[in-house]
Amino acid sequence: MTNLDQYQTEFIGFQEELKSYIYRVVVNKQDAEDITQETYIRSFKNLHSFKANASFKTWVFSIATNLAKDNLRARERWGEDWMELVKDAHVESKALYGKKMEINRTSEHGKFVMKEHITYCLNCVSKTLLLINQICLLLKEVYEFKISEIMLITGLTEGKVKHAIADSRKDMIRIFDNRCSLINKKGICHQCTGLNKIYNPKQDAQEEANKIKMIRESRQANHQQLLSLRLQLAKSINPLNAEGRDLHNYLLENSPGWAKAYSKSVKAKASS
Repeated sequence: MTNLDQYQTEFIGFQEELKSYIYRVVVNKQDAEDITQETYIRSFKNLHSFKANASFKTWVFSIATNLAKDNLRARERWGEDWMELVKDAHVESKALYGKKMEINRTSEHGKFVMKEHITYCLNCVSKTLLLINQICLLLKEVYEFKISEIMLITGLTEGKVKHAIADSRKDMIRIFDNRCSLINKKGICHQCTGLNKIYNPKQDAQEEANKIKMIRESRQANHQQLLSLRLQLAKSINPLNAEGRDLHNYLLENSPGWAKAYSKSVKAKASS
């Protein structure tokens, strides 16, 4: 086997992991596909510049990360209230609500699965972070890269990588603590149980929630541990292969537009 054959085999081995990482950054399936393909092309076009001071996988992820950072959707930072705005927009619009239900009815991969929705929610919250902070958090906590490898992927110093991860965890803990009603009675977001009731009317939401480690351990765990459990759940699910991938991809792709439009309409009504 030549070096080229070896690297191509290695690329194929982590390709799905790479694609899911890109998808979580750009929140668009087609963009993730395109960037993965472009990463492959650039990796093997520039294979002569690969140096053994990093693993081939780390080097490829650095190429993919640079490509993803140029993506418009990746650069857009989501508002912390966007998910509430999206929910309110669907409550008020029969057309929006109907489209969401249509995907659930007609798509083989339009199911609502609570543990997948929790990881979808984590993705939405991670989009409220600074892009480089989101990237560092995903690389460390979901894709299990070492700090030294993240430094090579991002071009950041050790201190900046550690700071980015710490800031990300702090911000996500704050957002989840104020929102998630699954683990906090003061939380304002009931989407997991509410959507389960809509999509799976015969299924007991609390019984389904109790199957998830994060929910079972929520009374004993502190905020840091709860976030770690969320990240573990995300690590175990590839959003591009999940049962509800079509539903969640539809929501991820359209949520920014829905949130902005609804926010604008609310402000217009308030000023009229």
